[in-house]
Amino acid sequence: MSATSDDSLDDMVKVHLTKAGRTKIRYPALLVADDGTQVTVRAPWAGEGVRDFGFVRFEPGDVFTEHYWRNRWYSIKEVRTAEGPLKGWYCDVTRPAVLDAGELVVEDLDLDLWVSADGGTVLRLDEDEFAASGLADRDPKAAEEAVRALDELEVVAQVRGLATLLD
Repeated sequence: MSATSDDSLDDMVKVHLTKAGRTKIRYPALLVADDGTQVTVRAPWAGEGVRDFGFVRFEPGDVFTEHYWRNRWYSIKEVRTAEGPLKGWYCDVTRPAVLDAGELVVEDLDLDLWVSADGGTVLRLDEDEFAASGLADRDPKAAEEAVRALDELEVVAQVRGLATLLD
C-alpha cells in the first residue's frame, strides 16, 4: 500500500533523511498517524532499482511503514513486499525526528539494525561507518545516545520483538 491519487495532499509529508549535514534522500510519504510523539508514514521503496544487502533485497513495489519518534534516537521501518508479506524491520539510528510544515526531517547517525520477519536474524550494521564518521569526537553525547539506541533495539528485537515498540 502506498499513497494514491485518492489520498488528500494534507495527508502527505516529505521525508527528508540527512547524513553528515547533507541530504541522503527525500521522498513523499502518506502520513498514517501522529500522536505528538510518534509519527508513522507509509511509502513505496524510494531507492532506485534493487538494493541487495545479501540478507534482504529492497526492490520496486516494496512498501515501508516507517515509525519515527520525537523523543527516541531511532526509527523502525517495517518492510513488506508489494503483495503484503513481511520481509522484516530495518532500523536506523537517528537523532529524534522533527515534523514541521509537512516535512519530516531525520538525521541518520550511521548505525542500523536488521531484523528478519521471523525474528531469527538480528544484524547490527554499519558500525565501521559510525566509527569512521567522527561523531564521537564532534558530539560525544550524540554518539553515546546512538550506541545506546542500537543496543536497546537489539535487546528488544531478541527478547520481545520490535513490534512491541510500535504500540
